[in-house]
Amino acid sequence: MENLTLQETRSTPAIHFDATNGILEISGESYPENSYEFYKPILSWIARFTAHYKGPIVLNCTIHYLNTGSTKSMMDVFDLLEDHYQQGGDISVQWHCDRDNDRAVETAEEFMEDVTFTFTIKHLADM
Repeated sequence: MENLTLQETRSTPAIHFDATNGILEISGESYPENSYEFYKPILSWIARFTAHYKGPIVLNCTIHYLNTGSTKSMMDVFDLLEDHYQQGGDISVQWHCDRDNDRAVETAEEFMEDVTFTFTIKHLADM
């Protein structure tokens, strides 16, 4: 399977999904005009990837801001990963955020509450 790479723009995060090593990276800000259209190919890639990949999957997220549509789309990402985990897949998420950004920390905590796989919040100042 091919890697998925999307360049960061002013309103969309950088995406680099390494199909060989199971490393998924999302970083930047996410407030595209149409979140569904932006995340549609990402969700499709993850669905295809998790259907065939047998190794551990690590998702590293460093997202400073998510609009409402992007938050919904990230939940869709986590739902796909949760499905894979429930079928015996090895999933872990490392969510990186600034401890002084209360909204970013709250968002990460809300995501963490909705999944059963390993989800770690790492504060950027601590790294």
